[in-house]
Amino acid sequence: MKHQLILYSRPDCHLCDDMEITIKKISKKNSVDLRIVDISNNATLEKQYGQEIPVLFIDGRKVAKYRISERALQEALIADYR
Repeated sequence: MKHQLILYSRPDCHLCDDMEITIKKISKKNSVDLRIVDISNNATLEKQYGQEIPVLFIDGRKVAKYRISERALQEALIADYR
């Protein structure tokens, strides 16, 4: 099963860069489709996520904000969200 990941981010955000690197490492071992959404040009997303980016959703569920370890991400990918 290919997991759909959405990472809400903004430019010049070191935590966002760190989370993206973690996701890319894990994606080498897992079937994921990553979409990175820049919230800086969207007032609605900025209001919704601006204080807690980066925010990561897996298959429509919020699983992390600020940071996620490789282990936590791996566990989130194998968790049953049905």
